[in-house]
Amino acid sequence: MRFIINPTFTNELPADIVTTNEPRQVFNACYSYVTPRVPSQPRLVSTTPEVLDLLGLSTNDAYSDEFLSVFSGASVIPTTKPYAMCYSGHQFGNWAGQLGDGRAINLTEVEYANKRWALQLKGAGRTPYSRTADGLAVLRSSVREFLCAEAMHHLGVATTRSLSLMLTGDNVLRDVLYNGNAAYEQGAVVCRVAQSFVRFGNFELFAARQDINNLQALTNYTITHFYPHLTVGNKQCYVQFFEAVANATLTMVINWQRVGFVHGVMNTDNMSILGLTIDYGPYGWLEGFDNNWTPNTTDAQHSRYRYGNQINVAGWNLVQLANALYPLIEDTKTLQAILDNYYEQASSNYLTMMRNKLGLQNAMDNDVALISDLEKVLPLTETDFTIFFRTLSTVKKHSVLTHTITDLQPIITAFYSPETLTGNVLDAWCAWLHKYNTRLQSETINDTERQCTMNLVNPKYVLRNYMAQLVIDAAENNDYTLLHEMQTLLKQPYSEQPEYEHWFVKRPEWARHKIGCSMLSCSS
Repeated sequence: MRFIINPTFTNELPADIVTTNEPRQVFNACYSYVTPRVPSQPRLVSTTPEVLDLLGLSTNDAYSDEFLSVFSGASVIPTTKPYAMCYSGHQFGNWAGQLGDGRAINLTEVEYANKRWALQLKGAGRTPYSRTADGLAVLRSSVREFLCAEAMHHLGVATTRSLSLMLTGDNVLRDVLYNGNAAYEQGAVVCRVAQSFVRFGNFELFAARQDINNLQALTNYTITHFYPHLTVGNKQCYVQFFEAVANATLTMVINWQRVGFVHGVMNTDNMSILGLTIDYGPYGWLEGFDNNWTPNTTDAQHSRYRYGNQINVAGWNLVQLANALYPLIEDTKTLQAILDNYYEQASSNYLTMMRNKLGLQNAMDNDVALISDLEKVLPLTETDFTIFFRTLSTVKKHSVLTHTITDLQPIITAFYSPETLTGNVLDAWCAWLHKYNTRLQSETINDTERQCTMNLVNPKYVLRNYMAQLVIDAAENNDYTLLHEMQTLLKQPYSEQPEYEHWFVKRPEWARHKIGCSMLSCSS
């Protein structure tokens, strides 16, 4: 196992001068050196072949003792110095002060095929930013992260990647619902891979401390390596940098909305400066369509991070990043113009995205009303988001509508309780389908072509929480068959995959209120 090591982050940015690994406030530094905790009995559970390829690793490498040792945290890659990043952030809208990598340790950066990748272990032990926590992770949360990052990648959503999932052989104490019922669970470590793990919070920390020199150094570093089309050296460059981050963030969130994904913890310390989906905690996909749904028990009261609010929250987070970058730009009007444009583009991009989901290629003025009416009719009875849009592609353009339940047959499998489709609810659904069918008459493509285009943006398979929980239940009993099946299934989420048709179903009733299948906590 050979790597070309190029640790730009640690080579170019200041390190914490204190080297003891104890919780503390860290000043004038972007990171602290720290060594991963050595696990007692590491064991490889799974790897991702495509990510192995990104790093120039072979299958033989993945099953080597060296791979097991390095990516479980038992040993350090020669000539490298692992580290934890220092950053801050707003959590649930409130300033949280210094945060940092409390349970993530960056191994190094490696180069392969003219690309550079940062390698990070999640759950490898305490760092100076762990506060009162142990820096560890459990199998439950690690399975969810390992699978979800890859699922998102294959859905076409910008994301970190998953290289490996390891058991540590150690038990970890966790209180899943924060209700005083802590229990021991199997410890695990995931190796995450990304071009960079820098977040909005990295910039917020220096701005809050009025450490302008390090704020500028971090910004120059980020632009140089990840936005190389910009030329470092003037305020206009910083303006263009912020605009690029805003655009990347919007693209990411629009794609979340497209596939029905809810992040659940959109704190500024969980916002990637590259517009990557990062930090998979209490996430989930919409089951029944509900703009107010959040998978996070911590967010249950105010639902700040609910599905229908993700575009707005991303905009709020961008305001915090603008505030952090202001000392380098000193131009409120220009920053505000970029933020205003974010919301204008958000409305336009959302409309385009929904047109694509509905198979509408020609923009028409009444599309806004058609989409708005759909968002009103979807919650009238519990309607599965994924199945509805996938089956909507089978609606025929020239169907004769009877304004009865018969009209709903192409999409009937999307309804959790078809028996509720009566009276005003049935009338509303039939009226919308009539509008949709009328709108389809304006399209020049035929039904077959429309179905193909719709199926390219509306996935058939997503990682529903109940599916992840079934994988976890099996894995906790040392059965990884379902984990490997899920890895295969989620590589082709837009394909029919008839051998996996049993996963193209609504959430089963047993999972409606089951822990891990409906609401989740940040406990990992």
